[in-house]
Amino acid sequence: MPPAQPDRGRRSIPAPAERRRLLTIYGRKAVLEALQDTSLDCGNLHLADSNRPAQLLKDNEDLANRRGLERRYHSREALARISRNSRQDQGVALDVRLQATRELDDYLTQHLDGPQVVLGLDGVTNPQNLGMIIRSAAASGIHGLLLPDRGAPALGPLVIKASAGTLFRAPLLRCTDTTSAARQLIAAGFTLYRFEAGGQRQLFDRQPLGNRILLMLGGETDGLSPAIQALPGESVAIPMANGVESLNVAVSAALAAYAAMTSLAR
Repeated sequence: MPPAQPDRGRRSIPAPAERRRLLTIYGRKAVLEALQDTSLDCGNLHLADSNRPAQLLKDNEDLANRRGLERRYHSREALARISRNSRQDQGVALDVRLQATRELDDYLTQHLDGPQVVLGLDGVTNPQNLGMIIRSAAASGIHGLLLPDRGAPALGPLVIKASAGTLFRAPLLRCTDTTSAARQLIAAGFTLYRFEAGGQRQLFDRQPLGNRILLMLGGETDGLSPAIQALPGESVAIPMANGVESLNVAVSAALAAYAAMTSLAR
């Protein structure tokens, strides 16, 4: 059994690239569910030293012990800095490594074998939408979903719940911002397909999309930004019937991802 560690006032800080692959979840039930999933790469279990005895806490500690994880005890204030949500962490937090998450630069230099499909979101701000899109990205088998440091929801409980837990395995590509990432991908030979009403082509036509495909969808309110619209590429429309003007961005992302993967298989 690993020894419990005393509060040192701060947790050890991993290297920047590793830190961006690390997600800290919180809440007694959420942490318990993560510990029960043996496929997840869990790190330290963080506990408030002021926690009162409770069955869920005991279950969390017992599971962490069985998995050989280190337990670290903190003051309530220190734990709040780790969880970043003192109102909802319930005195428990857990570090989980996002197994399939990579830096975009690393992906571009090491993981470009064969046909590729990458999905980008330009201004999607709703956590539930992001979670559902992550789920579709994982299920469809696309090769990357851009996750920018700016302009995207935090990977919190709402995103995790909406993703049905697939966030931990989804092929996320960390980048600074979506526009710069799109430029990098275009320079690497990707064709940009912008999804917007009145697009030059229909999503489900029989014309192949190519071998390196970048799908870009706009935000819930403003759609694609002028910066993305100014990049070289093609505009694509999802066909609509019965006077429907648009679909939820999460639905559009799922259709786009599966259509692109089908195009690669032709």
